[in-house]
Amino acid sequence: MAAALDRFCGSAFWNASFLDRPDPDLPVCVERTVLVWVPLGFLWFCAPWQLTTLFQKNLPKAPMSKLYVCKQISACLLILTAVSELAFSFGEDHSSADEKKNPAVLFVNPSLFAVSWLLVMLLHEAVRRREKAVDSGSLFIFWLLLVICEIFPFQTLLREALKEGEIVDRPHFYLFYIAFGLKLAALILSAIADVPPDLQEITKKSPEVGAPFLSRITFNWFNRMIFTGYKRPLVQEDMWELNEKDSTSYISQHFENIMRQELRKARSRLQKKLSKKRKSNLEPEQSGLARGVSRDVLVMVERSEGTEKKKKKKEEEEDGESDYPHSWLVLSIVKTFKWVLIESAFFKLLQDLLSFVSPQLLKLLIGFTQDKSIYTWRGYLYASLLLIVAIVQSVFLQQFTQRCFKLGMRVRAAITAAVYKKALTLSNDARKESTIGQMVTLMSADAQRFNEVTNFIHLLWSCPVQIVLSVGFLWIELGPSVLAGLLVMVLMVPINGLLAVKSRSYQAKSMMFKDKRMKMLNEILSGIKILKLYAWEPSFEAQVQGFREQELKVMKKSAYLSSIATFIFFCAPAFVSLATFAVFVSVSPHNILDAEKAFTSISLFNILRTPLGMLPMLISAMVQMTVSKRRLEKFLSRDDLDTDAVHHDNSPGAAVSVTDGTFAWDRAGQPVLKNVSLHINPGRLVAVVGAVGSGKSSLISALLGEMHNLSGSINIKGSVAYVPQQAWVQNATLKDNILFGSDLDEQRFQRVLEACALEQDLELLPAGVQTEIGEKGINLSGGQKQRVSLARAAYSSADVYLLDDPLSAVDAHVGKHLFERVIGPRGLLKDKTRILVTHGINFLPYVDEVVVLVDGVVSEVASYSSLRSSKGAFSEFLATYAKEEIGEAQKESASGGQQDSVGLSGQDHQDGNTPEEAFSVSLKKGSQSHCNHSNRDTQKNKENISPRARRDARTEGGQRLIEMETVQTGRVKLSVYLQYLTSMGWSYGTTFVVVYFVQSVAFIGQNLWLSDWTNDAVRYPNGSTYPAHIRDVRVGAYGGLGMAQGFLVFVGTLILADGAIHASRTLHTGLLSSILRAPMLFFDTTPSGRVVNRFAKDMFTVDELIPIALRTVILKMLELLATLVLICLAVPLFTAVVIPLIIVYHFVERFYLTTSRQLRRLDSVSRSPIYSHFGETVSGLSVIRAFGHQEHFLKQNKVTIDNNLKCICQLIVSNRWMAIRLELLGNLVVFFSALFAVISRDSLDSGLVGLSISYALNVTLTLNALVRMTSQLETHVVSVERVKEYVEIPSEASWTTEKRLADDWPGEGKIRFEDYKVRYRPQLELVLHGINCDIESCEKIGIVGRTGAGKSSLTNCLFRIMEAADGRILIDGVDIARLGLHDLRSRLTIIPQDPVLFSGTLRMNLDPFEKFSDEEIWTVLQLAHLKEYVGSLAAGLQHEVAEGGENLSVGQRQLLCLARALLRKSKILILDEATAAVDLETDDLIQTTIRREFSHCTVLTIAHRINTILDSSRVMVLDAGRIVEFGSPGALLQKQGHFFALAKDAGICRAEMTAL
Repeated sequence: MAAALDRFCGSAFWNASFLDRPDPDLPVCVERTVLVWVPLGFLWFCAPWQLTTLFQKNLPKAPMSKLYVCKQISACLLILTAVSELAFSFGEDHSSADEKKNPAVLFVNPSLFAVSWLLVMLLHEAVRRREKAVDSGSLFIFWLLLVICEIFPFQTLLREALKEGEIVDRPHFYLFYIAFGLKLAALILSAIADVPPDLQEITKKSPEVGAPFLSRITFNWFNRMIFTGYKRPLVQEDMWELNEKDSTSYISQHFENIMRQELRKARSRLQKKLSKKRKSNLEPEQSGLARGVSRDVLVMVERSEGTEKKKKKKEEEEDGESDYPHSWLVLSIVKTFKWVLIESAFFKLLQDLLSFVSPQLLKLLIGFTQDKSIYTWRGYLYASLLLIVAIVQSVFLQQFTQRCFKLGMRVRAAITAAVYKKALTLSNDARKESTIGQMVTLMSADAQRFNEVTNFIHLLWSCPVQIVLSVGFLWIELGPSVLAGLLVMVLMVPINGLLAVKSRSYQAKSMMFKDKRMKMLNEILSGIKILKLYAWEPSFEAQVQGFREQELKVMKKSAYLSSIATFIFFCAPAFVSLATFAVFVSVSPHNILDAEKAFTSISLFNILRTPLGMLPMLISAMVQMTVSKRRLEKFLSRDDLDTDAVHHDNSPGAAVSVTDGTFAWDRAGQPVLKNVSLHINPGRLVAVVGAVGSGKSSLISALLGEMHNLSGSINIKGSVAYVPQQAWVQNATLKDNILFGSDLDEQRFQRVLEACALEQDLELLPAGVQTEIGEKGINLSGGQKQRVSLARAAYSSADVYLLDDPLSAVDAHVGKHLFERVIGPRGLLKDKTRILVTHGINFLPYVDEVVVLVDGVVSEVASYSSLRSSKGAFSEFLATYAKEEIGEAQKESASGGQQDSVGLSGQDHQDGNTPEEAFSVSLKKGSQSHCNHSNRDTQKNKENISPRARRDARTEGGQRLIEMETVQTGRVKLSVYLQYLTSMGWSYGTTFVVVYFVQSVAFIGQNLWLSDWTNDAVRYPNGSTYPAHIRDVRVGAYGGLGMAQGFLVFVGTLILADGAIHASRTLHTGLLSSILRAPMLFFDTTPSGRVVNRFAKDMFTVDELIPIALRTVILKMLELLATLVLICLAVPLFTAVVIPLIIVYHFVERFYLTTSRQLRRLDSVSRSPIYSHFGETVSGLSVIRAFGHQEHFLKQNKVTIDNNLKCICQLIVSNRWMAIRLELLGNLVVFFSALFAVISRDSLDSGLVGLSISYALNVTLTLNALVRMTSQLETHVVSVERVKEYVEIPSEASWTTEKRLADDWPGEGKIRFEDYKVRYRPQLELVLHGINCDIESCEKIGIVGRTGAGKSSLTNCLFRIMEAADGRILIDGVDIARLGLHDLRSRLTIIPQDPVLFSGTLRMNLDPFEKFSDEEIWTVLQLAHLKEYVGSLAAGLQHEVAEGGENLSVGQRQLLCLARALLRKSKILILDEATAAVDLETDDLIQTTIRREFSHCTVLTIAHRINTILDSSRVMVLDAGRIVEFGSPGALLQKQGHFFALAKDAGICRAEMTAL
C-alpha cells in the first residue's frame, strides 16, 4: 500500500523524521493524498442527500440572487484553475525531453477537483431550489475542512521557496495560491445566508428561518432577542413566530394520526386478553368446587389472613389495569418524533465519543511534562487539540440538547392538545370519572412529566455507553483492578432499583392527593360567593389543607428517598475510585500510583460520574412518568360519545323523530327515558312538560346524543341549536358570545338583539356589544346570561331548536317578550322546529303540541285543547299549578283586565272562565311595554357593571372586566428569596449551607491528598521499596475523605428536604388563606384559571423544582470555589485568567438572565389561558357539541397553546445561546491551563499539572451548571413571586373579632339602616345613597325596584360582601361593621338564586362543620320535601354529589339550599330571587315551607314577581340607591306612587289592590 502511494506521489508517503525535529512538517505525499481526499470524500458522501431536490417534480422557480451568482462564479474559477493545472501537468510531460514524467497525483488531483467543482455548482443550484433553504451546512463544513487541510501545503510551498531562495515550480505555485484564495472566498460566501424574497417577511417574524449555518450552530440569530430583553422587559408581542414543525396544529395532527392507529392495536390486544381470560374462567363446575374446597383447606392450614388480603388487593389492581388499553402512548410518541430522536441520538453519540478524547490528551500532556526530552511543539499541539476537541464537543452537545428540549416541548403540546380534544368527545360515563381538576392535572403535571423525561431520554442508552467506554479506558490504565470499581457499580444497581420502585408508589400517592386538592379548589373557586355568604370557608380550607398535608407527607418520604439517591450519587465515584486504586496498589508492590495514571483515571471517573448519577435519576423520572402514562392512557382510551346515536337523514318526513327510544345516563345504569316515541313535523312548536325529575331535560340530552341509546333510534333533520337550562357564556365579548363563530350579518344581529330584549342592557354595558363578559358570565345576571344564550341560538339560524327551559331565569314580562318575539308563533323562529321544555304553563295554549312526561315515559302527546279535555296526566299537572293563576285571571276578567296588554294569540276570548282566557290573562299579568321592563337581571347587571361605565368617560380601560395578568419585570427582588428562606426557616437554611461548606473542604483535602499520593512514584522509583503502611494510610485517608463528602451531602440534603417541605406548607397555607379571605371583587376580575395556575403549576415548582435548584446552586458554587482554589494552588499563572474569565462570565450571565427570567415569567402567564379555556370548554361541552363547534374550539385551543410554545421555544434557545458561549469560555480555560502547563513545565511537577488540567476540564461543566442552575433557580423563584403576589392581595375584614356575641344573637331580628352609603370601590360613585329605615322583629319585607335600584346591593351589604362608605347597619342594636365577618354571616341565612353544591356527600353540603345530628338533618330534609328522595338513595346522607351537583336536578338543588337555610335556624332570612330558576312545583314547595317554617323570622325578599310579596308586612321600594317608598302594600297602592306604577306594569289587578 505504502509503495503504491510512493509511486502515485513520486515521493515517500511517510517519513517519521519529518516530525522528529523542533520544526515539524508533513511529507508532500500525505499533503497531496490524505489532505485532499478527506474533504473531497466528505463532499461526495453528502452530495446525494442534497441533490435529491433537483429530481423533484414541479419545483418552484427561485430567483437568482447576487450571492448565488458569486458562489457559482467562484466555483467556475476553481474549475478553470483545476483545468489549468491539469493542462500544465500535461504540457510539462509533453515538453520534457528526459524520461522523468510528472507523478500520477498531478493528473488525478486536478481531475478530481474539476469534477468536484462541477458537483459544487449543482449543489448550489439544489440549495437555491430547496424550499425554505438559505444555505448548506455540509458545503460550509466541506470548505472549512478543505481550507484547514490546505494550510499544510500552503506553508510547505512557502518554506521551500524561502529555503531555495526562489520559486522552483512557478505554474503550480501560482495556481495553488490562486485556488487557495478562491477556496477561502467560497468559505466566506458559504457562511452567508442567501434569503429568497418569499422568506424575507417570514425572517422578520422568525429569524431562525433566515439564519446561516454558522449562526444556527452558535445561536447567533438569537442575539436580537437577547439584546431586546436586556434593554427592556420582554412582552408576549416580542415573541417570534413558531416554525411550522413546532406549531400545535402540525404536532397534534401527526401525533393523533399515529395515536389512533396505536390505540386501535392496543384495543384489539385488550380484547384478545379479555377473551382468553373469559375462556380460562369457563371451567367445569366440578373442578371449580374441588378447587374451592382445596383452597379452603390451604387457607386453614397455610395461609394467614394478611396474605389473603394482599393477594386480593393485587388481583383487584390487576383487574383495574386490564380494563383499558395500555402500552400504546410511548410507542405513539416514538413513532411521531422518530426523526428528531434519530438526529439527536447521532449528535449524542458523537459527543460521547469525543468526551473520551480529552482524558487521552491529558495523559499525553502529563507525559510531556514528565519527559523533558519531548519537543515543545508537541505540548502546544496537545493544548490546541484540547481546545478544538472541546469546541466540537460543545457544538454537538448543544445541537443534541436543543433537539431534545424541543422534543420535550412538542410532546407536551401533543399531549395537551390530545387531552383537550378527548375532553370534547368524552361520553357522559367517562366524564363522570374525570373531574375538571383531574383533567387540568393531566394537561399540566402529567404532560410536564413526559416533557422532562423526553428531554433526557437518550441517556437511557448513552449512560451505559459512557460507563462501558470509561471502564474500557480505565482497564487500559489500571488493568483488572478496575473490576473492583465495576463491582461497586453493579452493587448500586439494585439499590437504585429499590429506590425507583418506592419512588413510583410515592408518586402515584402524591398525584392522587394533588388531584383531590385541585378538584376541591376548582369547586371552591366556582362557588366562592356561596362559601362567603354561608361563612363556610374554614370547613373547605380544612378539607384542602387535609389533602395538602397528606400530599406533603408523601413528598417528605419522597425527599428522604431522594437524599439517599443523592448520597449514592456523591459516593459512587469516590467508592469506585477508592475500590479501584486500593486494589491496584494492593495487588502488586510494583503498582505505584503515578500522576499519569491517577489523573487520567480521575478525569475518566469524572466522566463516569455523570452517567452514574443521571441513570438512577432518569430511572426515577421514568418511574414517575409511568404513573402519568397510565393516567393519560386511561383517560385518552375512554369511550367517546356515540356520534351515531342521532341520525341526520334529511329525507322528507318528521324534523325530529324518536322511535321506541330507551335512554340512560350510564351504559349499565337504569333507563331514565323508556320507550319514547315522538314525531315532530318541521316548523312545529312543541312544549315538553312534566313534574320535577320526570325526564324533561333528559329528553333534550337524548336528542343531543348526550345519553346512551339502549334501544330505538333518533333522527334530526338539519342543524341543531341548543339553549341549556343553566346558561353558558364564554369569557369573550358579548358580540362574540352571540355570533359564536358565525359570520356577522349586521341586520340579523340587530334583529336578534331586539328580539332577545338585550338592547337596553347594551346601554348599561361600558362598551356595548364589545363589552367583555367575565369568566362564567360573572358580570351578567342569570337572566341576562340566559338571554345571551338564547340570542346565540337565534342568531345561528339552525333548523331545529332545543330549548331547555330558557324562560325560567327571566321575569314574567321578559319571558312573555321572549316568547312573543323569539320562540312563539310570531317570533323570529316561527318557521323553525322548536322543542321547548317549560314550567310556564301560561305559554302552553300557543304551542302546536304538548308532550307530557311522567317518570321518564311519554304519557300524552297532543294539542293543548285535546289534552285539557282528555282528563289525563296533563289535567292533573294543570290542576296542581293552575288554580292560583286561574283564580287571579277570573278576578282580573271580572274587573275588566288590563286593556293595554295584547294576548299572544291575537284572538278574542269571550268567556272569562275558559282555560284559554285564564292563560291569556296570566300572560297579561306579566306584560309591560318593552321600553320600561324592570327585570331583575338588568338591575343586577346595573349594579355589577354600571360603575365601570362611569369610569373616566368609558375609557378603553373601563371596557375590560378581566384585566391582563400582571407580569413582573426586572430582577427577582431579594425579598422574594428572603420570603422563601423565611418560609423554610433560617435554622434549616444556615445549617445546610454550613454542612455543604464542610463537604467542599473535604473535597479540596481529598484532591490535594491524591496529588501528594502520586508523588510517591517519584519518591519510591523502585516499587519494591514502597512501604505497605504508607500505602494503607494513602488508601484509608483517600477513602475516608470520599466517604465524608457523601455523608455530609446526605445530611445537608436531609436538612434541605425538611426545610423545603416547611416552605411548601407555609406558602400553600398563606396562598389558600389569602384566596379564601379575598373580597368578592377579586374573584369578579380574576379568571379562575389564573388562580388554579398558582395552586397547580406554581406550587409544583415550589414543591419539587426550587429545592433541587437551590441544592444544586449551593453545591456547584462551593464546588467551583474549591476547584478554582485547587487550580490556583497548582498553577499560579492561572490566576491571571480567572479574573477576566469571571468578568466575561458575569456579562454573559447578566445578558442571559434578564432575558430568560422574563421568558420564564411569560411562560407562566401564557399557561393560565390554556387551563381557563379548558375549564370553560368542559363546562359548556353540551352547547359546543350541539352547535357542532368542536373544530372552532380546537383551533382556539391550538392558538392558546401556540402562544405558550412561543415563549418556551425562545426560552430553550436562550439556554442554548448561553450554554455555547459559556462552554467556549470554559474551553479557553482548559486551553490556557494546558498552555501555562506547557510554558511552565520546567518549574511544575507532573502531579500538579495533572491536577490543574483535570480540574480545568471540570470547571467548564461546573460553571455551566452553576449559571444554568442560578438562572433556573431565579426563574423557578418567579413561582414564589407569583404566589407572594396572591398572598399579598388585600383581604376582606377579619372573620372573627374580640367582640363575642350571645349564642342566640340576633334574638329579635331587628334591622336598622342609618344613613347607609356604599360604593363598589373607593374611586367609584355611590350605589346606595343614605339608606335610613327600621325593620322590626318578624317582619316580612319585600324589596322591589326598577333596574339599578340597588336591591341586591342592599342584601350584599347585610353580609358585608360590600363594605359601607358611610353610615351603619344595626342588627338588634349591634353595629355589624364591628363584628367579625363569620360572626355576622353565620347568624344570617340566605337562599341564593343559583343553587351551588359541592362534590362530597349530601351531609357535607348541608352541614360542613358537622354541628348537627343526623336526626336534625333528616328533619330538615323532610321539611324541604327531600326526605323521600334521599331515603331512596342507596347511600342516604352519604350519597356522593357530583362536581357542581350535576347528578341532581336544578329543583332538587334549590330544595337542598332551602334545607341549608332550615338547618341554620337563623332569625333573619334573605331570599335573593330564590325561586327564579325553578319550576312551578318547586317554587310552590319553597314558598309554602318558607311561610310555615320562617313565620317567627325577619324575612327580606328581593322580588322579581310583585305578586309574591303582596302578603309582606311592608314593601321597600328602591330607586337609584334610595328608599323612595316604604310601607304596607295596601298603603303604597293607595298612594299611587312608585309601587303602584310597578304593580300596574306587572299587571296586578284592581280587585287585588282593593283587597289589599
